[in-house]
Amino acid sequence: MSKQPPTDRYITGMTVRRKILGEAHVARAELKKTAFDEPFQTLITEAAWGNLWASDGISDRERSMLTLALLAALGNFDEIPMHIRATARTGASKTDVLEAFQHVAIYAGVPRANHALKLAKDTYAEMEEEERSA
Repeated sequence: MSKQPPTDRYITGMTVRRKILGEAHVARAELKKTAFDEPFQTLITEAAWGNLWASDGISDRERSMLTLALLAALGNFDEIPMHIRATARTGASKTDVLEAFQHVAIYAGVPRANHALKLAKDTYAEMEEEERSA
């Protein structure tokens, strides 16, 4: 789609994105990309994945917990299942996620934490079913 060659930050971002979210998820997202949203996809690939997630300042596990807590605290629930699935690759355990959402309950509100926990439970159940079916 893009006429310009990818930047080093974009290449790093795609590598990290595949590592954290999984090849299948990224492949599906890439198939859905259009000329309309390509600039946005490039932005998040370079900034979120090629800069933030590529940093070695904290572990992927810690970054995963922070991301889930922030998504829940801000009410950005649509991305929680994707990041719950990513915990299989980041090393954040179910206990880690529960602890993060308990922090959300105290500092950002019980309803947001409660909804995030429901999404996590549903996603973990789907992941377990997929694993049994594989």
